[in-house]
Amino acid sequence: MEMIRRLTLELRNKKPGEVKELVLDNCLSDDGKVIGLSSDFENLEFLSMINVSLMSISNLPKLNKLRKLELSDNRISGGLEVLAERTPNLTHLNLSGNRIKDINTLEPLKKLPNLRSLDLFNCEVTTLINYRESVFTLLPQLSYLDGFDADDQEAPDSDPEADGDGVEDEYENGEGEEENDDYEEDDLDEEVIDDEDDDDDDLEGEEEEDGLDDEEDEDEDGEDDEEDEADDDLPRGEKRKRNLEDEGEEDPEDEEDDEDD
Repeated sequence: MEMIRRLTLELRNKKPGEVKELVLDNCLSDDGKVIGLSSDFENLEFLSMINVSLMSISNLPKLNKLRKLELSDNRISGGLEVLAERTPNLTHLNLSGNRIKDINTLEPLKKLPNLRSLDLFNCEVTTLINYRESVFTLLPQLSYLDGFDADDQEAPDSDPEADGDGVEDEYENGEGEEENDDYEEDDLDEEVIDDEDDDDDDLEGEEEEDGLDDEEDEDEDGEDDEEDEADDDLPRGEKRKRNLEDEGEEDPEDEEDDEDD
């Protein structure tokens, strides 16, 4: 796919001034030069043109906000003074897999005061004696060369100054919010479960109380039955007398006896 067609697809109906990140990897450049890009991409912070058969970056437009430029696996052998002129705020430059042979080829990068990271993997220049020492001496503003600092300490996985527009940070924050939402949902679920357990305990308590009341009623019924059985064993007269006493009445026979007296 040609670079200009790929550029149109990447825009997705956006205006060039709205684009902050642009990836044109593995497309075909025009005679080894950049095509389609213009200074209208005034807010562009990250540009990747990996393996597009670039031989020159002379057509690179003025991109004052560009901070990270990926140009690996091309055929660039020089002409880096264009970067100092058109990308003055560059912090990260990847030229791995190009045709950089001499330390002097890198001298124009001295005019990039904000350059912190430079990658030259698989370039012929890396085979020179004292390569690393020479590059750090030439470019004192550098923090990392090929992923390591001057003391051979590895660079962190993420360089905040070279992350483009910080989309990754926003994405990570979004995940954090989702995780917090998940935690809140879990807490709510636990509260619901606790409430259900409390309701179950209350029901069990009520059932136990009902059971005790039933037992008491059964005991009272049992006592009444025992009294009834005892009454059945009494002689008929005695039984009648006892019933009258319970009702608060006197036995007529007793009244007659009182009259006789």
